Amino acid sequence: MTKQEILLAQKEFIFPAVFNYFKEPLVVSHAKDQYVWDIDGNQYLDFFGGIVTVGVGHCNDEVNRKVYAQIDKLEHVSTVFVNEPQVLLAKKLASITPAGALTKSFFTNSGSEANETAITAARCYTGSTEIVALRHSYHGRTQATMGLTGQAAWKLGPPQAGVVHAPNAYCYRCPFGLTYPSCELKCAQDVEQVIRTSTSGRVAAFIAEPIQGVGGFITPPKEYFKIVTDIVRKYGGVFIADEVQTAWGRTGSKWFGIEHWGVVPDIITSAKGLGNGLPIAVTIAKPEVADAMKGLMISTFGGNPVVTTAAKAVLDYIEEQNILTNTEEVGAYLKAGLLALQEKHKLIGDVRGMGLLLALELVDDRVTKAPATAATLRLMDHAKDNRIMIGRGGLNGNVIRISPPMNIGRADVDEFLLRLGTALTACEAAQ
Repeated sequence: MTKQEILLAQKEFIFPAVFNYFKEPLVVSHAKDQYVWDIDGNQYLDFFGGIVTVGVGHCNDEVNRKVYAQIDKLEHVSTVFVNEPQVLLAKKLASITPAGALTKSFFTNSGSEANETAITAARCYTGSTEIVALRHSYHGRTQATMGLTGQAAWKLGPPQAGVVHAPNAYCYRCPFGLTYPSCELKCAQDVEQVIRTSTSGRVAAFIAEPIQGVGGFITPPKEYFKIVTDIVRKYGGVFIADEVQTAWGRTGSKWFGIEHWGVVPDIITSAKGLGNGLPIAVTIAKPEVADAMKGLMISTFGGNPVVTTAAKAVLDYIEEQNILTNTEEVGAYLKAGLLALQEKHKLIGDVRGMGLLLALELVDDRVTKAPATAATLRLMDHAKDNRIMIGRGGLNGNVIRISPPMNIGRADVDEFLLRLGTALTACEAAQ
């Protein structure tokens, strides 16, 4: 198919709710390592990683070699039959969870499914039904997970019963108008008032992303999750860490993002980077929580031997290549470069994130912090013109999301910063 034929077919045969970046959508042809090529043969430096999914490079040779071998051996059996790749992955996950406390896994296909499973497990374990989520959060596209999500743009249909939303720890735009650390974590303390005034007083769970992804990589202070977890457990609930975007070393030095806050969740959900592009998700729970699900559960494609083989290969590759350290070090180097760009470009109001999960919040004015939504759209197109791939997020659509493969090097960062700087200059000149 030609480029135009593909675009016409997209418009005719794909749901219109499936949106695309850029004024003229980018038609992707192939990818390898840190690069993506479009159908016209243009090469792009990928610093978005398929929405925080390509963790160890596109079409990773080591991962794919094991995938090819498994495809020729056993491609599908479903969860009603036991298979070695699934249990090997579950055993590996149990060995790397925080404090080794979460040891039982349920495999599905997407983060939405993983979060649905986590909510079911929490309700079975506690006997309660109400959930506390956060404003600006994103937890999936199913009816229940849209109810958990704290952004109107991602909700189709009415609000979900039994879900309340607490203020998030958005220090750049504090919902209470305070400043950290003199604020004494008002956002965390307020969760107790939310429970006491907006629920029955006994909750099933608190669900939160360690760093809010679609919300714009909003990163809470170091004390936040300890305070909130203590409050939630006081009122009978468990803590679900939605690590769909933050797990597998993405935040640097740790397997799971929540480990940077020194808290052990009761349930962890994840997907995306675990399969490096192949569809896999997992809900990992403490044994007592998993054991509380007394009914029958099945997932036709969950725990598929091909994708669990891929996931185990991804984890092995991360260990063998010392990717956790690379993410920490190269991420710090990239963040320093972004801070340097902030000094040159008044459009950048905030630089935040951890490891190789970093964001730029763009503003029209640094004093008023007016969201630069229109400029963000322009910058996306200028980035495309400069052959770099980045993401966009935030409640106001004014946050640039940066999440390259975790095995990139400093030379890749230097090239990216050079191209991004050129795109920022062009964007500001057009204002």
